Amino acid sequence: MSEAEVPAALPPSPAAMAGRFRGYLPVVIDVESGGFHAATDALLEIAAVLIDIDADGTLRRGTTHHYHVQPFEGARLDPTSLSVTGIDPHHPLRPAIPERDALQRIFREVRHAVRAGGCRRAVLVGHNAAFDLAFLNAAVARADVKRNPFHPFSCFDTATLAGAALGQTVLAKALAVAGLEWDPASAHNARYDAERCADIFCLVCNRLRESFESARERAAALGWLTAPAGDAAGEDAPLEEAITAPPPPRS
Repeated sequence: MSEAEVPAALPPSPAAMAGRFRGYLPVVIDVESGGFHAATDALLEIAAVLIDIDADGTLRRGTTHHYHVQPFEGARLDPTSLSVTGIDPHHPLRPAIPERDALQRIFREVRHAVRAGGCRRAVLVGHNAAFDLAFLNAAVARADVKRNPFHPFSCFDTATLAGAALGQTVLAKALAVAGLEWDPASAHNARYDAERCADIFCLVCNRLRESFESARERAAALGWLTAPAGDAAGEDAPLEEAITAPPPPRS
């Protein structure tokens, strides 16, 4: 149920990843669900794609972890949503596991990657990321999963990134203009969509490297790069602390 697809590349640099996104590790999450309402509708599939970084700072798609999920008791299953995804939640050959098990397995891998990258927390990357983050947070609360490695409200949205960099906000069109693969027959599968989302994220970030390096030089001049992790933003918490509080009030 969990698959690895890691292209050959230069050895990864933990220091490079920790410095690329201010101590955050980007992890692509895609969910397939039984509807649009995170609090009431079933989580049916979840995929997580790790993002690796080469010694020269190039981002690339890393390992994929993918699970089919059993609907929680009392979950709503919208027939229209199921017709789009093609998922039969009760098919006898569907290799689904309980929601809590799926989350714990993915979180375990993400925590390992956070530590290996020298980061302090994961941040969700998604296409229309608010949707995936809402379902993830709802499932975490419902299953009472502890030690969630993801920031509870910050995220990177590839619809926004692709719109700014490529002029396209639809994932299939963004991939097409970027010259990357898109198979309509494979769409609405959490693993496939997450991997394509990861490809777009890496492509846009790699194209922005010159901008990043310029900004990093300015940050160094301001003394930010020598400050302890988390000093620049008081809302950040170490990985070991589960963040359950709501977002801080706006000033």
